[in-house]
Amino acid sequence: MAAKFQQGLFKMSNPTRYIGKHIPRYRSGWELKFMRFCDTHPSVVAWASESHRIPYFNPIKNKQTHYVPDFFIIYEDKHKKRHAEFIEIKPASQMLGNAKSTAQKAQAIVNEAKWQAAKTFAQKQGVGFRVLTENELFNHSQSPKKKR
Repeated sequence: MAAKFQQGLFKMSNPTRYIGKHIPRYRSGWELKFMRFCDTHPSVVAWASESHRIPYFNPIKNKQTHYVPDFFIIYEDKHKKRHAEFIEIKPASQMLGNAKSTAQKAQAIVNEAKWQAAKTFAQKQGVGFRVLTENELFNHSQSPKKKR
């Protein structure tokens, strides 16, 4: 039986940027796309895959467990200021407000619990947390909204 998602070990072009402890493994084509971005984009200073374990309470299973964000990145903005963020790659259908089926809604509830724990953890570390969906990964036609 074939795997449902594209999976494998990522071969880096710029291994000195990688700060993880293990060879990065992608679990979807979307994660592979983001790894390629991290490996080659000139603003990305360092990155890691599945590098942190964050405790959280799973409301569906009613137990304490761990969440591992997909990525940790350090990048420079146009003013050369450094920023660090945890990044999660997830389909929009697995987010509260977008989920349609019962299974998607259950997954969205669990994801929200994970992400709230990650936001709190990240804030304590002085870094950011962001979820990227297919909307951010594949929508190149949208220009940033200007502040008024």
